[in-house]
Amino acid sequence: MTRYVRDMRGYGATPPRPLWPDDAKIAVQFVLNYEEGGENCTLHGDAASEAFLSDIPGATQWPNQRHWNMESIYEYGARAGFWRLHRLFTNADIPLTIYGVATALARSPEQVAAMKAANWEIASHGLKWIEHKDMPAEDERASIAEAIRLHTEVTGSRPKGWYTGRCSINTVNLVAEEGGFAYISDTYDDDLPYWRNLQGRDQLIIPYTLEANDMRFAASPGYTTGEQFFEYLKDTFDVLYAEGEGGSAKMMSIGLHCRLIGRPGKTAGLKRFIEYIHNFEGVWTPRRIDIAEHWAAHHPAPSFERPSRMDKDRFVKLYGSIFEHSPWIAERAFDLELGPAHDSATGLHNALCRIFRSASREERHGVLLAHPDLAGKLATAKRLTTESASEQNSAGLDALTDDEHGLFTGLNKVYVEKHGFPFIVAVRDHSKASILTSFQRRVNNDNTSEFEEACKQVERIAEFRLGDLLP
Repeated sequence: MTRYVRDMRGYGATPPRPLWPDDAKIAVQFVLNYEEGGENCTLHGDAASEAFLSDIPGATQWPNQRHWNMESIYEYGARAGFWRLHRLFTNADIPLTIYGVATALARSPEQVAAMKAANWEIASHGLKWIEHKDMPAEDERASIAEAIRLHTEVTGSRPKGWYTGRCSINTVNLVAEEGGFAYISDTYDDDLPYWRNLQGRDQLIIPYTLEANDMRFAASPGYTTGEQFFEYLKDTFDVLYAEGEGGSAKMMSIGLHCRLIGRPGKTAGLKRFIEYIHNFEGVWTPRRIDIAEHWAAHHPAPSFERPSRMDKDRFVKLYGSIFEHSPWIAERAFDLELGPAHDSATGLHNALCRIFRSASREERHGVLLAHPDLAGKLATAKRLTTESASEQNSAGLDALTDDEHGLFTGLNKVYVEKHGFPFIVAVRDHSKASILTSFQRRVNNDNTSEFEEACKQVERIAEFRLGDLLP
């Protein structure tokens, strides 16, 4: 058995309506990363200096020594940038979510006091602002626990949100395993929150952003002026706001850093954007914890059995009758590379149809033969499968007049004699009259084209049946 763990489906073509407060057309959420004092530095016991997200072009780590320029750039973020942004957002009456590195928060008590006084959310940004990709899982688990402990000690309450940023492949699972977080943001894969079943629990994910993010001032390609940052944020907002006016409201995350956007020339672009969105009605500017609480209340985790997580017996029991009396299709489909994309009616239908289409003509012919005649003897004797009985009854084939019954019986006989299998049609696409019209037309087809048409109808019937069972 092979399972593909990545989720390429998401909400698909029909994302949920978020139902933001006051029927807002967009949720614009600002995150301020507070990392100053938690970055790589030999003073912090690290092996080298920091090299990430600064205004030093092409910076590299300096092993076993302090990097005075790098340290001073980070210090600017704490000493000046933070306070400039604090004034900007408090004057605009927009609350922030702080992604706070625990060791950085511990070294900045006045900034923490200001965050709390402004009623900003202080989410966890890990213990230290360092790479985790090569960290053993047991060490990262211990680091997460220590980040929570220190965060709680410094701020007075444990964090409810988590974002590592420089994470490992284990990070999201380890944070979910801890069990105490209302949301995790170490993903960039959607415009809306969503639930993932991780470590045996439903965990809310609120995706973050690396593009509507001032980190692009320190990356290539990126922004070089505040105006470029403003224009990108404006374009993003305009597209999402228009979608919200069309009934498909979304969330816009904006990532900020004290030492980057806190510089005056860059702040100017952010200030312009805040002034811009104040001209629109229906704009909600929450903290991330507000989004988490709203989503949990209005869009609780869906509860259904996921095909990609079933054992084979359960899988075949539930889906073995989707193709009439042909459980071998489900048995073979179970061994495909199933994943979250197949935990929907459309996804599982694709997997089952792959098996059906790749089967030999003899096997597919056997599936056709497994279908009953329309309004035939099995129906009269009430010996149809539950699915077939429901389908035929939905089209009124259980309530034929004597003349109609005779007409169907005669067509069934002629059709089977000519084509060698029963007439098959997805009756949920039809009325009794249109079924009869189709029957009278198709009975005259050549055998090759009718075989292919019957196979298409079998797939359509399967689509309907799966739609009764899965999202």
